[in-house]
Amino acid sequence: MRKILLLLMILVIYSSCIPNKELVYFQGNLSENQKLQKLQNTPYKLQVNDILDIQLKSADEKLVALFSNKATSGNANVQVSESQLYFTGYSVNRHGSIRIPYIGDVNVLGYTTKEVREKIEKEFAVYFKDPRDVFISVKLAGIRFTILGEVSSTGNQVLYQNQVNLIEAIASAGDIAITGNRKNVTIFRKNIEGTKRYTVNMLDAKTFNSDNFFIQSNDIIYVEPLKQKSWGTGVTGLQSLTTIITVLSLVTTTLLLINTL
Repeated sequence: MRKILLLLMILVIYSSCIPNKELVYFQGNLSENQKLQKLQNTPYKLQVNDILDIQLKSADEKLVALFSNKATSGNANVQVSESQLYFTGYSVNRHGSIRIPYIGDVNVLGYTTKEVREKIEKEFAVYFKDPRDVFISVKLAGIRFTILGEVSSTGNQVLYQNQVNLIEAIASAGDIAITGNRKNVTIFRKNIEGTKRYTVNMLDAKTFNSDNFFIQSNDIIYVEPLKQKSWGTGVTGLQSLTTIITVLSLVTTTLLLINTL
């Protein structure tokens, strides 16, 4: 009986513990890959609900003021906080356009910020005698995404970068918890064709070559729990052993009480 109990204890501890191989990121070898280099060098293309920070600078302050609520001249310097960009920036609507005063709708869906700047410069050329009289800058006002599941901090996140990869997105949420399934990180992405689901294995070094290594604005990232969490036996050997000892002590005490009655 003792041997059977000992064997059962070993089996429970082994099955309930999270092995080290389920926790180590990017296992395996990653050789130099042209695909990864291409992804890193490909600029972000604008999506619906992205917010653009468009600024105009010119010596003709009055003319610039007609087009921008953040007008700045050569001697002025107006700072806009990141949170204010939601109200002062130009949001890409569901038709893929932004609306600029006196110019109207400008289609930006699928364009890079450089291409959008060039389009706006052409529109403004009719208002300025010399195109060099106005300086236009177009920046992406952060990439917004939602992260849920087994991470340290769930919720909506905004990273003020031109590109955000999956590693940065997870790190911004405080990393995946020990009970999180790193092998099955799910990305839900909405586009004009509907919502699609992608799965990324963060334990594999080939993650760097995944087409979904870089996230897009409004992505939803979900980290599902490992089965050990639902069992409630502990995630380490010590925790599992402590749980088993507690259960055995309770059973032994109950049997002794029954025998004394």
